[in-house]
Amino acid sequence: MESRENPWFRKRGYLHFDKPISVEHALDIVTNPNTVATHSFLPLVTFTSTTYKVQKDKGTNAINKIPKERPIAYSSHVDSHIYSYYTAILDELYEQELKTHGISKNILAFRKLNKSNIEFAYEAFQEIKKRGNCSAIALDLSKFFDTLDHSILKDSWCRLLATDKLPEDHYAVFKSITKFSKVDKNEVYDLLGIPKNNAKHAKKSRKQICSFEDFRNKVRKANLIVPNKANYGIPQGSPISALLSNIYMFNFDIEMNEYASALGGVYFRYCDDMLFIVPSHEKKNIAGEAEKRLLKLKVHLNVNKTEIREFLFTPTKIKCDKPLQYLGFIFDGENIFLRSSSLSRYSDRMKRGVRLAKATMKRKNKIRKIKGLSKKELFKEKIYARYAHVGRRNFLTYGYRASRIMNSNSIRKQLKPLWERLQKEIHK
Repeated sequence: MESRENPWFRKRGYLHFDKPISVEHALDIVTNPNTVATHSFLPLVTFTSTTYKVQKDKGTNAINKIPKERPIAYSSHVDSHIYSYYTAILDELYEQELKTHGISKNILAFRKLNKSNIEFAYEAFQEIKKRGNCSAIALDLSKFFDTLDHSILKDSWCRLLATDKLPEDHYAVFKSITKFSKVDKNEVYDLLGIPKNNAKHAKKSRKQICSFEDFRNKVRKANLIVPNKANYGIPQGSPISALLSNIYMFNFDIEMNEYASALGGVYFRYCDDMLFIVPSHEKKNIAGEAEKRLLKLKVHLNVNKTEIREFLFTPTKIKCDKPLQYLGFIFDGENIFLRSSSLSRYSDRMKRGVRLAKATMKRKNKIRKIKGLSKKELFKEKIYARYAHVGRRNFLTYGYRASRIMNSNSIRKQLKPLWERLQKEIHK
């Protein structure tokens, strides 16, 4: 929950090594540069989120699920408020620089633009439609946050503040986000006997993972704290990391926008995804020009994800040699679709969710039977809220919103069978 007077302040409900604090207490800390400069930042708590990419085997047509692991790191309550406050300071300066250099429309991620991936993707597809004969080149950076060079980040930070040396408070924040340390959530929960599968109970029974005394005498002594000794990499997920990645790429964005414009094209970047829409005869030069500039930043292209797509006007429609994938959508020159992997992920989550709801219902009905109470039917309200179009925020509501904004019948057709699948799973 954000504070209206202090939008950088947000209450976070997770357990960490410190307790949540009030906005007044947070203000006392973040607005005092000396306090920030001497603050002891706590280790990040980390865990791994696994999603599955669905691929069809070209030979057998078998569906293979390839796991994709994404490390999640979250900072302590006080540290998060400091990061959020300094993000607000830097963000104001960054936005001014984007306007000064005329690239406000080109940088899409981690900004308050009141738009989502839907609008960004649709605007790019409309740009292609408007041009007709053009090429779209989609480039992806490899392990982006993990490879950001600390000295380059520091220089970028200094340039934004128009200084040769970071002030002590800014330097403390910089140091904490580059020379961070982390603790694996599962390991520390096992050490302290905290139930991992019952998060609500854990939060009710304690206000922090452990006391500072236990942190020193148990967590530290068990060697669970792992420092980042490399001169590169920042944690993905802290309140300041996203903005720092944009600041890091600032000069690159100016150069690539100028380059694309000189070719008569356009350039967009969404975090580590770049899209160039240029005249077709320039399509083979883009990746090389980008790679040349990226080498200076010590980040690299993921060549396996490079897509070069050609779009052509025909008497009846715009055709492409192969559909373009961008920000979760697929575009073939006329129609826009959701990625099949997104639909598969939804189906997997929905099936697991329904199975869990049924298991919970059976367990509770056993208890009710012992107590002499009547059986209860499956509680469908939560299931519908998570997996049906009547919910407020879920994949289906996102999909239908995309179909409306993009005026896409093809997305509506993709979503239509999902309600029947949900009903089938419920009535199994």
